[in-house]
Amino acid sequence: MTNSPKLLHREEFEKILHDYKVSNRSRQVLSTTPFVALSGLAGGGRNTIIRYMAERMDYAFVISDTTRPPKLRDGRMEENGVDYYFRNEEEFLSELKNGDFIEAELIHNQQVSGTSIREVERIVSTGKIPVHDYEFGGTNAIALAKPDATIIGLLPPSYDEWIRRLSSRETMSEVELHNRLTTAERVLDNMLSKPYFSLVVNDEIETCAVTIDQIVKNGRDAIDTSAARRTAQEILERLRKAL
Repeated sequence: MTNSPKLLHREEFEKILHDYKVSNRSRQVLSTTPFVALSGLAGGGRNTIIRYMAERMDYAFVISDTTRPPKLRDGRMEENGVDYYFRNEEEFLSELKNGDFIEAELIHNQQVSGTSIREVERIVSTGKIPVHDYEFGGTNAIALAKPDATIIGLLPPSYDEWIRRLSSRETMSEVELHNRLTTAERVLDNMLSKPYFSLVVNDEIETCAVTIDQIVKNGRDAIDTSAARRTAQEILERLRKAL
């Protein structure tokens, strides 16, 4: 169960995902509910913020579908319906063809993962607001599927604090660190160049979560994010000097 998966229908997945279109029914479901997508740098605290919002506020974490098998993580085997929905390739392909995913990506040429409209409907039926974390490709797909989605660019307070948080998570080689910095440059570029991002600094968990909640419920103009934008620009400048 822990071996690297081999994607048997890779070419078919690539063909569908290259020109993927969300179905009209999925768009209709999305049009009637809030949706929150968080993007950010590795070590920026996305999972911590989402967990706080799910435990203490009226949000629920969106569980992704994936074609890969469960993995052993932290001494525990991942569970279906808890960590992911583990799907076979035929099921996933069928729903993709129907436009039943609001975003999906081929990852490392080994698996396909995505956000099913079925999961959004499940969360909405409980009276909660769906929230999930995405890389830059996923956030852009969400913006296309639901133009009024709340898309948050989560930032560390400073470049130095980000490096400290990143380094405290794991020991990295110079090559690994360089790869993280390169990816972070792309993420920050995406945040600063796309008009649908609301930038929020994750300095203190509760304050950050409350800020996101205010943006969700009162709109992008509810919070002055100019200071957060300056923080993003400063981190990006430091980052480029480090590369």
